[in-house]
Amino acid sequence: MSDALLDSLNERQRLVATTFDAPVCVMAGAGTGKTRAITHRIAYGIHTGHYQADQVLALTFTQKAAQEMATRVRALGVNRVSSRTFHSAALRQLQHFWPKLTDGFLPEVVASKASVIAHVLETLHIEVDQAVLRDLASEIEWRKVKAFTFEEYFQQIDQGVRTLPPGVNAQSMLAVMETYEKVKDERRRMDFEDVLLATVGMLESEPAIAERVRATYRHFVVDEYQDVSPIQQRLVDLWLGGSGDVCVVGDASQTIYTFAGATSDYLVRFGEAYPDARVIRLEDNYRSSQDIINAANISIHGQPGAVELTAKQPQTSPLIYAAHATDQDEATWIAQRVGQFLAEGYSPSDIAVLHRFSAQALLTDGALRAAGISVRSQGGTRFFDQPHVKRAVMEIRGAAVAHTPGLLHQVVADILFGLGLTSDEPEHGGATRSAWEDLLALRDLAENFGEGRTLEEFSEELVRRAQAHDEPTMQSVTLATVHAAKGQEWPVVCVVGLSEGQFPISYADTPEAIAEEQRLFYVAITRAREHLVLSWAKRNRSHGGAERNMSRFLTPLGIHAEGR
Repeated sequence: MSDALLDSLNERQRLVATTFDAPVCVMAGAGTGKTRAITHRIAYGIHTGHYQADQVLALTFTQKAAQEMATRVRALGVNRVSSRTFHSAALRQLQHFWPKLTDGFLPEVVASKASVIAHVLETLHIEVDQAVLRDLASEIEWRKVKAFTFEEYFQQIDQGVRTLPPGVNAQSMLAVMETYEKVKDERRRMDFEDVLLATVGMLESEPAIAERVRATYRHFVVDEYQDVSPIQQRLVDLWLGGSGDVCVVGDASQTIYTFAGATSDYLVRFGEAYPDARVIRLEDNYRSSQDIINAANISIHGQPGAVELTAKQPQTSPLIYAAHATDQDEATWIAQRVGQFLAEGYSPSDIAVLHRFSAQALLTDGALRAAGISVRSQGGTRFFDQPHVKRAVMEIRGAAVAHTPGLLHQVVADILFGLGLTSDEPEHGGATRSAWEDLLALRDLAENFGEGRTLEEFSEELVRRAQAHDEPTMQSVTLATVHAAKGQEWPVVCVVGLSEGQFPISYADTPEAIAEEQRLFYVAITRAREHLVLSWAKRNRSHGGAERNMSRFLTPLGIHAEGR
């Protein structure tokens, strides 16, 4: 059985799965099968006795990724492996040990800082707009994930590493940060960063608890290691307690969250922390065709820790690129190109249009809808948070509790038709169309759930998906920022707005910021499997719009400003 787990792996992936005599660092380029390699490592390690299933802790950054990893490990015949986010793992440990340390309950974790910060600003008689309030929250988060004291944070400001939010001086920022912590403590609340900080503090100050945790988890696998923050790395070090039983995997070229405290330094310098480490590079890309991989390699050349990819998929078509007179012309052209792909047999869900920031999507959204093409924007309200979806899930759960008779798909269809799902598509776009598509997706989930499954099982599946943000595939073209698209892939990807000031974005005015924009461009390119469309506009409007230059990221690809 154990040898069969290796049959589907290439030579480098097999090395990841079978190396247990040293710490392992996997430098995995985009589309190289890193999740396959580490899930097979977990399964192989358990089958061969290198791992004990209930002593494995697999760490990642989102509930969806943790759920996917757990599902894939179970599919390999392994159970009882803990697959969690950093926050989830830390919170469980706090919940277990906090009452023993304090004789009290763990403070409630606040879902959002906004209300606390709003109260702080009112108390301090500081008026800011909503955007600045979000920036204040980001600064609070950044300081804490970096594990900086207030003094160390303001040293970063003085050195130009960090910039204060607009209209906020250092004195006001300090007052906001100090008062935020005071108000939060008075209300007996914790934020997400406190969960990590408190766990670190507990493990550092209570050796007996640290030893109990280390006795529980002895084998560690850390995914997306390029995104760890200093406080997360301290937590990993404390969990390990000097042990080298760790496998980390990441891609330095996909480090696109440094603004939130992430750093690829721990990945790139893993060999310095563990001199006996085995560093394994996954370079065979199984996702994208040759021209896309060529563009990806060129775009990331020279970046620290970059992995040069080798295409394993056949060539499909050359890159498509074009310059346009205005933003509206670009949006219209994108809609036409999408229409051509649909005519060639691609479904709407096969296509994504990616942009650097959300506002760029407005014209594209309008042009696609005007062409009669269904659109779904990522980064807005999540599928399971939509009011009509919540209502549908609630009624499905109610029917399950009541043991409503009938076939699963028919009971669900009856509920959805009662909530507005019709046999015919709505003639117009907008909210009505979006709600209809959401209900249709729920119906399709029920129909494809599996023969012989029960309504109760389907109800539980919906709850699991909602908790993991595991949204159903929609028969719509996806509009998303590149940040929101990370970790996903489509047969067809269009990257729009590729002009200076848009991509790279205008406020990227340091070498470090430009390097992050370059990595973001690499992420955009490597979302595409078969077709990659690159587009930009010379002006934002026909009359009076400022002239734009083509993005510097296109020149190394051999693309000229004329765009044809």
